[in-house]
Amino acid sequence: MRLTGGEFILEYLIRRGVPYLAGIPGHGCLGLIDALKGREERINTIQVRHEQSAVHLADGYYRVKGEPLAVFTSIGPGAINTAVGLATAFVDSIPVLVMSGETHTYMFGRGVLQEVERRHWAGLPSVLEPLVKRYWQVTDVAQLPYVLTNAFNQMLGGRPGPVFISLPMDVQADDMEVELAEEVGPQARRSVRGDSDEIHRAAILLAAARRPVILAGGGVNLAGAFDELRQVAETLGAAVVTTFQGKGCFPEDHPLYGWHAGSKGTSCGNALARSADVVLAVGCRFADETTSSYRRGVSFSIPPTKLVHIDIDPQEIGKNYSTEIGIVADARSALEDLHNELKELIPGREYKEMPYFREIQALKEEWFRKLAPLRDSDRVPMTISRFFKELRAALPWDGILVTSSGHAQAAITEFPIYRPHSHITTGGFSTMGFSVPAAMGAKLAAPERRVIAVPGDGDFMMTMQELATAVQYDIPIVIAVLNNKGWYSIRDLQMAAYGEERGMATEFRKGDGEPYTPHFAEIAREFGARGERVERPAQVQQALARAFQAGGPALVEVMVSQEYPVSGGLVTGWWDVPVPAYLKERRERYLKERSEEQLGLQG
Repeated sequence: MRLTGGEFILEYLIRRGVPYLAGIPGHGCLGLIDALKGREERINTIQVRHEQSAVHLADGYYRVKGEPLAVFTSIGPGAINTAVGLATAFVDSIPVLVMSGETHTYMFGRGVLQEVERRHWAGLPSVLEPLVKRYWQVTDVAQLPYVLTNAFNQMLGGRPGPVFISLPMDVQADDMEVELAEEVGPQARRSVRGDSDEIHRAAILLAAARRPVILAGGGVNLAGAFDELRQVAETLGAAVVTTFQGKGCFPEDHPLYGWHAGSKGTSCGNALARSADVVLAVGCRFADETTSSYRRGVSFSIPPTKLVHIDIDPQEIGKNYSTEIGIVADARSALEDLHNELKELIPGREYKEMPYFREIQALKEEWFRKLAPLRDSDRVPMTISRFFKELRAALPWDGILVTSSGHAQAAITEFPIYRPHSHITTGGFSTMGFSVPAAMGAKLAAPERRVIAVPGDGDFMMTMQELATAVQYDIPIVIAVLNNKGWYSIRDLQMAAYGEERGMATEFRKGDGEPYTPHFAEIAREFGARGERVERPAQVQQALARAFQAGGPALVEVMVSQEYPVSGGLVTGWWDVPVPAYLKERRERYLKERSEEQLGLQG
């Protein structure tokens, strides 16, 4: 049959089982969009209000469902607007297919409307190149079958991530003779087995460990290695500490769960990680927040702690810490093979009878005692810790929590997640504006589950226009906006690093110095969603219950404390924030602490 480029793309996506195409139409993608005629029942379009949000929506969908969505944009600004979403997905290894319109091939370099061409004609893909696993600029309609097959293989194979296809307008409109199978063949998946000798060595080292810790990262969630992780942990009696991207891969009511390490970590997670004799790291990057900026003995002590590092990407192994054993493999197969070895080496070990198990429990109890003043506080406006305590009581065990960055994200260190794919956050790119569109994607992926986005007020205002999208398509997410009238995670960081008299350019104030905030609950009502504002901790659970029962999009505006230091959470790690030279005493202390960073010791 003869199909245009636009028609072929849509037929290919339909046969791949892609249910949604999210984006904003424009003159540069008319050939693709017009091809939807007659296919509306087989693939749904979602008109977001900003292209960044389209990528975040697809990102959230994949993190819950494990299947990629496609994003469409026009030429120029529409395509560049995807950059923040692509960077978020790239750093967190999330597959998303983004397709944008482009100048007609026969007009490349002439500077037609919205073409970027002074250094390279039709040069917009070079802007996005660092943010994707690969990009293609199609110049002939006959290239599309090859490009789309490769795009899916790149997205889903090896270390997953987003890809970008530049579609000139004439390529969308030109036709070709093609044969279409009812279903597209199997796509690349991550199934890389580790070297058996190295896994055997790792098993021997771990079996002899007295204080083993497993650091579980986002790779465990991406591989679905949940049972395998639990089996290895229970066989060893190892404490399991998770990164933000790994959160949810291990049930957080399990007695071996040790919470989080790092600058935003927990006292128990940091204590367990730094005192381990062997750390088994699976699917993680050892980024600065997880490691307290590599400062020796704050979160990790590698060396003398011995490191076994499993990752599907070989460049991550040994990048930030020297490894005793490095294994290139996907998390699921490696943990399965490791467990089989461990069963032979230490059959019948009862982890609950080990002295180390009692130490894990004591450290966790100590952490929650330290948290109690914040979590149980009745102050008005409420602490963020108290809000999350109330949220946990209101959210079902399988409810999905979505956060972006700032204080709302940091507080997830004290929020237990019980089921995989129930926690979604932006990790290494720490993107503001992520939570609302990602929550919509999560709800589309799991319509039977309750989904709540928890942004701060500054965060929310970056993509609050997507309330219109949620109302238009009746996507019943709940948004709990933590309103402290400013960029308070940054203000608190300034105060912690530079002194409590600081806090510049972070509070929302009018010219007369009065605090300023929109009334977000009223704004939500004007969008057509349910809106309610609460100020007291005792109001939170009932307000959330009303929001979840509303049957449509709903927003709960939660007024939270601005008083430092209770405006944030407990800080147990360290983060490298350079102190200006004019703050002499603080600078001197900072330089001493920085001198303890373990940089340049890789090998």
